[in-house]
Amino acid sequence: MNIKSVLESLLFAWGEPLNLNEISRILNMSSGNISNVLDEMMEQFSKDEDRGLTIQKFGNSYQLTTKKENYEYIQSLLQTTVNKSLSTAAMETLSIIAYKQPVTKVEIELIRGVKCSNVIKGLLDKGLIKEVGRLDKPGRPAIYSTTDEFLRHFGLNSINELPALSIESEEEKKAT
Repeated sequence: MNIKSVLESLLFAWGEPLNLNEISRILNMSSGNISNVLDEMMEQFSKDEDRGLTIQKFGNSYQLTTKKENYEYIQSLLQTTVNKSLSTAAMETLSIIAYKQPVTKVEIELIRGVKCSNVIKGLLDKGLIKEVGRLDKPGRPAIYSTTDEFLRHFGLNSINELPALSIESEEEKKAT
């Protein structure tokens, strides 16, 4: 079996991020060996400037994607944008969850200053956030965090790649 050929075919056919454990099960190989081969393939794909595809890692999953350098051409073909399905309210809520996770709905609403039940439901439906537990308080409020789909959607390998927050005081804002 040509492992690289099989892995490339699996990633292409699946289209979505494919979990390392699932690949391991399919190929009946250790996830460590598969991870090493995928890392090698990622390096090969990134070095070959003539290729239009690359392999990206999202948490414990891998996906065959187009190179970012070709985005404008793909965008022209599809006549769409990456975030068109997310409203301003959804982006604000998602940002709060990404930076403050794990976080409750009440904490999000305190920061945004408005109710966000419907926005949270929409983000859950899109798979961008998930419920990761419940607080041991009255009402047992849900605790939310981002998902691997969030990482994939925004082209991140890990949550640590989010830009650093810059909090300006009111005086600093007036001075600029």
